[in-house]
Amino acid sequence: TELQLRLTGAEVTHHPAPAPPPTLLGAVQQRLRDDDPDAAPVPLAVGDRSVQVHACHGRTRQVEVLREVLTGLFADDPTLEPRDVIVMCPDIEAVAPLVTATFGLAVDQVGEAGGAHPGQTLRVRLADRSPGRTNPALGLLSTVLHLADGRVTASEVLDLAASEPVRRRFRLTDDDVERIRDWSVEAGVHWGEDLDRRARFGLPELRQGTWDVALDRILLGAAMAEEDYRFVGPALPLDDVDSTDIDLAGRLAELVDRLTDVLHTLQGTHPLTNWFTALDRALTLLADTAPADSWQMVQARWVLADVRASGEQRADLPLRLPDVRALLADRLEGRPTRAGFRTGALTMCSMEPMRAVPHRVVCLLGVDDGAFPRGSAADGDDLLLREPCLGERDRRSEDRQLFLDAVTAASEHLVVLYSGADERTGAQRPPSVPVGELLDALETTATTPDGRSVREHLETHHPLQVVDERNFTDGALGRPGPFSFDAVAHRAARAGRGPRRGSGAFLDEPLPAVEPALGIDLDDLVAALEHPVKWFLRRRLGLTLAGDVEDVEDRLPLAMDFLEQWQIGDRLLAARLAGVDQRRAVNAEWRRGGVPPKELGRAALLDLGTRVSPVADAAARHAPGPASAVDVTVPLSAGASLTGTVPGVHDRTVVRAVYSRLGPKHRLRAWVQLLALAAAHPGGDWQAVTIGRPRHNRPGALVARHHAPGQATARQRLEELV
Repeated sequence: TELQLRLTGAEVTHHPAPAPPPTLLGAVQQRLRDDDPDAAPVPLAVGDRSVQVHACHGRTRQVEVLREVLTGLFADDPTLEPRDVIVMCPDIEAVAPLVTATFGLAVDQVGEAGGAHPGQTLRVRLADRSPGRTNPALGLLSTVLHLADGRVTASEVLDLAASEPVRRRFRLTDDDVERIRDWSVEAGVHWGEDLDRRARFGLPELRQGTWDVALDRILLGAAMAEEDYRFVGPALPLDDVDSTDIDLAGRLAELVDRLTDVLHTLQGTHPLTNWFTALDRALTLLADTAPADSWQMVQARWVLADVRASGEQRADLPLRLPDVRALLADRLEGRPTRAGFRTGALTMCSMEPMRAVPHRVVCLLGVDDGAFPRGSAADGDDLLLREPCLGERDRRSEDRQLFLDAVTAASEHLVVLYSGADERTGAQRPPSVPVGELLDALETTATTPDGRSVREHLETHHPLQVVDERNFTDGALGRPGPFSFDAVAHRAARAGRGPRRGSGAFLDEPLPAVEPALGIDLDDLVAALEHPVKWFLRRRLGLTLAGDVEDVEDRLPLAMDFLEQWQIGDRLLAARLAGVDQRRAVNAEWRRGGVPPKELGRAALLDLGTRVSPVADAAARHAPGPASAVDVTVPLSAGASLTGTVPGVHDRTVVRAVYSRLGPKHRLRAWVQLLALAAAHPGGDWQAVTIGRPRHNRPGALVARHHAPGQATARQRLEELV
């Protein structure tokens, strides 16, 4: 308009846009152009799929359905190319990992895809990604800023150590990271580097569970073993540090020391220059990149220099940590750029202004109720939000306009995907308000030949699983022919139609015979009798059951579970039986870090001590003098022999004390050992005494006695057991 006023008398020629196609999408766009929502409805042509609305079970299923929809469009129209398709999403960061997994972004050429899904051969480019996600060095800066005023939990430090820049700086392999994780669990680290961090949260004297204590244990474990309940000052050696781990322990100590130094410099109030000097130093101390990825450090330092240059006019203004985070927020978050567009690939981007460039196919992904339109979070520093005025920016109104722009930008197909059901419970979910309004507008735009609503023709409710038969049934999901192009899922669906078989026998046929062993180990026989199934799987089938992996716990323990109580009680009982002073054993448990802090831990250890004492006292009464180990060799039939060693023998009595509640397996072990002694060393009045805790929950001791039979009977019983 301003140009027309300046060029007085110029001839104005209006070039009308081409008419929309004669489809349902074209009819809606024509109504928008004419601003005539009450125009006469048009008949919906059979097979008109210019507008598709897909209701799925969650975001992951949406991406899978999108892959099938795009594959079908490319299969139906050979002239359609990936550059003709744009996919817009309100939260590109949330769907980026799902897109990578579903479309297989690592496959850049069709020939390398092999037998993959046809959708995995498409060239897909993600735009508008956050620099903190695409650049690990910037992600490291974001993490450090987050840790600076946080608790610095064990999991956060382990995640930092597993990041690529930190791993390269400290030469950490996958095995090293896993080893550090195991050390963290065993050393009992929870949160905080040292007492300074604890003091900020009101715990200035609680050193237990800090990285400082954990490093003391790890480094001391490299110098001495955890034997005889020895400890140095407040540190108990960690018994899991081998001589080959000394270098790794040193690198871990260097990492934690540098991190502590960096976080210390990010406290208090400083001028702008000091803050960004500290962040640049953090990159130097904690990060490194491969030569091919040197751009990451260059970009990170460029971002810091750019923010520093933008604040040169107020360089002396004192800033706090939240102020620095706010300054870097825009640089570390995703911003609409031109990168990744018009590259010839299928583009996935965020829903931002100027994104709705006309494309033959426009897909709207993740327009769920509650996620779209996006709301504006209240900001305490934004005074304009207290009394909003007409014309001020409103994110929800902008999103509604972006949705309208996307509808008008589609020239041939508009595909809308939203979560219509919960992926866990299956509960139905309504579409978002803009999607519901679009369906209402389509309802008044066209009429159907069969009298059904337009929504029933357009909206497709997909099953939860990719192997559901409806994905491969002609016309079941709104598309002529099968909806899915996934050959692997098709084979799985066909297999699902086969006859159902119940749970069969664990072994279909008898195992091949094995040569009888000439020598049978006594401990092996006891293990087979105590845990027959475990012994059979390990020794006969060669299977090992993986144990539970302990998780890193970021909170200080306030109570112990039953397994932890048993482990501590078992160690305290072993210390009493070995003649170790009870106070020294308790101090070792304090330094181990597995008990709750302060009075909570003291009460727990006192309770365990009262339960250990009756068992230890009963063992002392039945075991006068030092214990010895007796070797046994029992000749058996067919030339075999049973050999082993029976520990805990006091004169003619085998004494064994356990912290567990006395059960059949404890008695069984004592009985087998007693039979071996009677068969190998006849002529003595052998007996076995097994001591454990009683069945009730009160302190006490339960004693089980066994007397050995004669040599012939003992050998006969062993023959039967073997």
